[in-house]
Amino acid sequence: MSFNPTDDHIAAVRAFNRFYTRKLGVLDQHLGKSPFSLSEARVLYELAQRDDLAAKEIGNELGLDPGYLSRIVQSFDEKGLITRRPLPADRRQYQLSLTAKGRQTFAKLNLGSQNEVAVMLAQLSASDATRLTQAMATIKAVLERRSQPAAFMLRSHRVGDMGWVISRQAAAYAADYNWDISYEALVADICAQFIKDHDAAREHCWIAEVDGEPVGSIFLVKATDEIAKLRLLQVEKKARGLGVGRALVEQCIQGARERGYSRMTLWTQSILVAARGIYQSAGFKLVATEPHHSFGQHLIGETWERDL
Repeated sequence: MSFNPTDDHIAAVRAFNRFYTRKLGVLDQHLGKSPFSLSEARVLYELAQRDDLAAKEIGNELGLDPGYLSRIVQSFDEKGLITRRPLPADRRQYQLSLTAKGRQTFAKLNLGSQNEVAVMLAQLSASDATRLTQAMATIKAVLERRSQPAAFMLRSHRVGDMGWVISRQAAAYAADYNWDISYEALVADICAQFIKDHDAAREHCWIAEVDGEPVGSIFLVKATDEIAKLRLLQVEKKARGLGVGRALVEQCIQGARERGYSRMTLWTQSILVAARGIYQSAGFKLVATEPHHSFGQHLIGETWERDL
């Protein structure tokens, strides 16, 4: 879902940018007390991390204008900081490597930068320094999340997860379908029963996570010795489109097979179109429907089954 930033959002980000660049002294166009501009320092950093980088690669990664990058490379060459050799595949392009002098220069620059940051952090309390670095990590994670697909993982449930499942299930279905608090009571009962009567050999709960944050859940519970029941599939809106729901269902089916069940069943509602699509693609077939009034709504309940 797209977000339309307000003028206040934009002003807040711009104000932070001005403060942050001023705080780090970047507006002086030189990094610390070194003779290098910020862009020159960034090029040195990239070359120090990886050998034999193509100049074009550096330009693309750092977003530098080709002409400006060419002047930086020429300056480094004249100062004896780098070596250049034509790329075998395209002799118009060059591979760049730091010389011994270049590595010594970067080491001095890097140490100076570390010392400047250390001085800045030393003025803070330990708790404020932790808050600052955590906030920086949050900014980085949020902005990077938009540039590449998020990776998710599935794990077994642990202490505290049942509370999250109850809260998020209730909130999600209230927001999306206007279900009332009686649905929260049902989910709470299911979760409480799962914990109290948990049969580890036959039952399981999986939680999906992105960057350590829960974004989805599913339960495998025992209906009979032969039949497993899939329950409480849910995926947070921010994680939809990543394949989380499909992965949870496939994991649940595999888990049922591994635990010796021969058949699997689930109960859902006709309005849950996305979930029904996942169930159908996973091999479930609709076997029964029944109108009912639950959660403050008139609904059509559906029973789906598949052999394992």
